[in-house]
Amino acid sequence: MPQHDVLVIGAGLAGQRAALAAAEGGASVGIISKVHPVRSHSNAAQGGINAALNPEDSWESHAFDTVKGSDYLGDQDAIEFMCREAPDEILHLEHLGVTFHRNEQGKLGTRAFGGASAARTYYVADITGQAIMHVLYEQLMKYADTVARYEEWFCTALAMDEAGECCGVVTRNVADGSMELFQAKSVILACGGNGQVWKPTTNALICTGDGIAMAYRVGAKLMDMEMIQYHPT
Repeated sequence: MPQHDVLVIGAGLAGQRAALAAAEGGASVGIISKVHPVRSHSNAAQGGINAALNPEDSWESHAFDTVKGSDYLGDQDAIEFMCREAPDEILHLEHLGVTFHRNEQGKLGTRAFGGASAARTYYVADITGQAIMHVLYEQLMKYADTVARYEEWFCTALAMDEAGECCGVVTRNVADGSMELFQAKSVILACGGNGQVWKPTTNALICTGDGIAMAYRVGAKLMDMEMIQYHPT
């Protein structure tokens, strides 16, 4: 029975970034993905990532644009946190090796996205998600002694202890169909979206809402389930 301090379910950008942070903090980490990590749907993120990094910009402006763009339906606490943290995260990713676009002066270059009052989108051509994902996967290689990668394992249910706390996950090895119980002190769900609920959809075939379903079955409260992003918009 595999045991880890932190178990991350999903190995797209969110999952790999969480696993890397946990490993940097000294935890033993298991990261489980039903596909090879670099085949995660974060591959489809093309346009860029927003941050108020320019001196003339501000996180407050970024936050307001985000709130306004959500038609005032967005979680404003979460939006504030995201916009405050975004500049440092862009710099961190750049230092890890993400080859963000540079302008003529050799500085990080930006472009404007819809709904933004400033050009604050940092990008890598039209493969931003893929570029970041490969860099994070490379970085995880540094922690091979403390990060175990379970690639092509499918999670079927969250394991709960007698106190009602999540203590692991039930998995199936896609290669041979065998079942395995993973134990963990903390479980992070980073399973992606549920675009395949809708037809037609441009979401990948793997976007089936597994994490949402597992959380719901153990009593988690879900919100904003009607909020689905379609492409092209």
